Amino acid sequence: MTAARFALLLSAMFAAIGTTLPFFPPFLAAAGLSPQGIAAVLFSGSLARMIAGPLLGAVADRQGMRRVLAICAVAAACIQIAFALVPWGMVGVIFVLIALNVLYSCAMGPLVPLSESLTVAAARNGAFDYGRVRSVGSVAFIAASALAGVVVGQWGLGTVPLIVCAALLVAAIAALLLPAAEARRTPSHGSFMTPLADPLFRRILLLSALIQGSHAAAYGFAAIHWAAAGHSASTIGLLWAEGVVAEIILFLYAKPLAARLGWSGLTMLAAGAGLIRWAILAETTWLPALVVAQSLHALTFGAQHLCAMRLLSEHMPAGQVGAAQTLHASLGTGLSLMVMTLVSGQLYASIGGQMFWAMWVMCVPAFFLARGLNQKAWER
Repeated sequence: MTAARFALLLSAMFAAIGTTLPFFPPFLAAAGLSPQGIAAVLFSGSLARMIAGPLLGAVADRQGMRRVLAICAVAAACIQIAFALVPWGMVGVIFVLIALNVLYSCAMGPLVPLSESLTVAAARNGAFDYGRVRSVGSVAFIAASALAGVVVGQWGLGTVPLIVCAALLVAAIAALLLPAAEARRTPSHGSFMTPLADPLFRRILLLSALIQGSHAAAYGFAAIHWAAAGHSASTIGLLWAEGVVAEIILFLYAKPLAARLGWSGLTMLAAGAGLIRWAILAETTWLPALVVAQSLHALTFGAQHLCAMRLLSEHMPAGQVGAAQTLHASLGTGLSLMVMTLVSGQLYASIGGQMFWAMWVMCVPAFFLARGLNQKAWER
């Protein structure tokens, strides 16, 4: 029963993300924004999320995680309704969209890291296997991405905020259903920044920034790039869904793979897959090639995510897991994605799909930095 409640929470949140990742940038383009304008909206959201996540995480420590998760999910759902009401093409629409995305990102900031922290903590206590519960969230991502592609194809991009709103309302209910004992963190040891004193945590932070940050061009502009090449909304949705199917397979076999490769091997696998994936996307929009590239999402995202989650759950002291989780989300993935999304907007406006070569470059140092990661904590 505990696993089912966490699975419902993760499913609802990833359904929202599975809709926004492929279809929010096209929604912004339909509203009249240029590539630079889209990058500015996404950048502002990333900045707001990076700042709000740790702050609201501290509030959750004092007020209770279930309450903060539920309130933030409801707030984010309401802001999606506001997105749906914005008149496309109005004078100054970019400023309205930036303001709304800042508010939305503030509300979303703590949702994923706090939920992941609670899930990791419960899995660490033996309530369930993290990889299997996390894979349910990935299934929801796929279903939402595919469903959104069909809905957008039938009724247009204006339906995107409504789909996201519905998913977030379910997430709010799921947060309130979490077991009370699992909705509180262990009292922290030291300050919020204490995890940064750990050399291994700092290394993973940098590796996540490079590898997860290299996804910025795909998250921000792949759907627009593929649509411009003639691919339909349903095809784009299925391409995103395909990537997460591969991710699910990875999570289902996470334990034996992690035990075999360790942190170093797993992270080198993620960086190496990035070198292949971004090279393909930089050079072609041929559908069979896109299918191959999207299948590598399991490694470019999933392998590095698995490595980070294992570090947070096994290497960090119990009282620092929440702080480490939020710092990783803000400084590891969030900051890098924020900067590279802005860069990607400029690059896409000038060189189109060749922007993916910049993502390729980020994976080169990551491949070598992953060598020699401390293996002792992995073997615990």
